[in-house]
Amino acid sequence: MAAPPIVAATIQTAIINALSAVLAQLITAQQNNKPFHPSPLPIFQFLLFGLVSTPPNFLWQDFLESTFPAYHAAPTREAVASAAAARDDSKELDGEARAGRSVEPRLNKRNTLAKAVLDQTVGAVVNTLLYSCFMHGIQMAMAHHHQPGGGEGVTGWGWLLSDPWGAVRYGDVDWAVVWEKARAEFWGLLTAGWRFWPLVSVVNYVFLTSVQARNLVGSLAGLGWGVYLSLAAGK
Repeated sequence: MAAPPIVAATIQTAIINALSAVLAQLITAQQNNKPFHPSPLPIFQFLLFGLVSTPPNFLWQDFLESTFPAYHAAPTREAVASAAAARDDSKELDGEARAGRSVEPRLNKRNTLAKAVLDQTVGAVVNTLLYSCFMHGIQMAMAHHHQPGGGEGVTGWGWLLSDPWGAVRYGDVDWAVVWEKARAEFWGLLTAGWRFWPLVSVVNYVFLTSVQARNLVGSLAGLGWGVYLSLAAGK
């Protein structure tokens, strides 16, 4: 039995987020001419962010599509030609309909523009704040754990897996500090996203019809974006 689309999308995005954190660490190691020893904490944090952020984003995309459908039914060329040739012959036009040639899906440009604008304004603002608050919050909540280096990566993973709830202490988080950090980096992250995500939105809304397909493309595009965010978070 296949998992519900929202569950499959969440798992898929979490895995891609974790991979982006690994790639970011690999890039950093190569830039600094150091051996690559992946630290589990950033991987764990980005994986957890994928699990938390994907469901509301999936529902947001579903809302946009149901409110502003990408395609609407429009007469086919055959149907228009048939109607023009026989304006009073309804039987001929009915024959076109029965043959499935009277209408075809056509891109609704107004709805596509509306979705893209909403996604890159309302959606982008909420996602930027969600990312900043989550990452600064979880980094503060896990500050009690020394990030393992060198050959201690396996031990770090063992610690996380053996005590996943104790790994994150949200009681240690100063949310006022988290909010100030989120505000400080908000415009930088938002404008950086505007140089990347509008193109992804256009591809999604123009060429893809299902929320699942759009989420897959968004996740793959997010691999590169996740590397950028992971590098920024590691500074």
